[in-house]
Amino acid sequence: MTPRISIIIPLYNKSNFIADTVNSVLNQTFIDYEIIIINDGSTDNSLDVVNSINDNRIQIYTTKNQGVSAARNYGISKARANYIAFLDGDDYWEATFLDSMHQLTIDYPKNHVFSSAAKMINGRRNMPLKYYAKPKDKVSTLNFFKSSLGFPILHPSSLIMSKHVVNTIGLFDETLYTTEDTDYWIRIGTKYKIVFLNVPLVTIRITKNGLTQSNRTYYKPLNYSKYLENCEKTPFMKEFLNKNMYSSALKYKLLNDKESYLYIRNLINLKALNMKQRIILNLPTVIFKKAVSLYRTLNKGKNYY
Repeated sequence: MTPRISIIIPLYNKSNFIADTVNSVLNQTFIDYEIIIINDGSTDNSLDVVNSINDNRIQIYTTKNQGVSAARNYGISKARANYIAFLDGDDYWEATFLDSMHQLTIDYPKNHVFSSAAKMINGRRNMPLKYYAKPKDKVSTLNFFKSSLGFPILHPSSLIMSKHVVNTIGLFDETLYTTEDTDYWIRIGTKYKIVFLNVPLVTIRITKNGLTQSNRTYYKPLNYSKYLENCEKTPFMKEFLNKNMYSSALKYKLLNDKESYLYIRNLINLKALNMKQRIILNLPTVIFKKAVSLYRTLNKGKNYY
């Protein structure tokens, strides 16, 4: 019998967390699903951990290490359900996440993308996420770009989408290693509204080698030019892109990647930035790094996300 939801878990060296992640799925109040674990060439004992978990809904595939985009795409190719959920190997769900998402698919049958609010945890610190536009209602249908000018309303671990989305916009870009999510959300946002549940049912765990802490040595810029050429017909897309380009430029400055920094900086609409942002963007690299270090020291232990 075909399951209602296919859950794809990309796995790479998460032996300390993957059991909690999988168990958060097995403890769901909604049970009509399959779990597809893509072991992306782990070099620790992650595979042993998942092999020790007995449940006939779990399928495990091992591939050579190609990155999270390739792992998700491979999982999509194996998914039997009409609805696909992703869960990173160090994140976890509240017990009612799937039940809540399933209900949204029933209540909003004409929509294809559904998401819940999330929270972050770093060690023992809970870090509430600041969404730019909190909906007044518990559930709202939102423009992705307008509602993601703070923390994005889409995250791999908070998202459920129908296969219609994949058939329309395609798979994850396997040439991207740290910006594949942003690329996919942009592509979704130009085609679909997001049904957003303003209840934090997902915990995004920040780990040393987690997806949210990717090795910036491999940070590759998105081709923002192609998005800018096609954003006039999509409300708030230009503002969203400007915010992301500003953040990317600062990352390149930290990496001493002058070429990428200048490429992104030349695309930014400086008039859309406030005075503080313009000053930070133009700081000499040495001073900028010292300012970032000081900021992190002063905010250590604070919830500033």
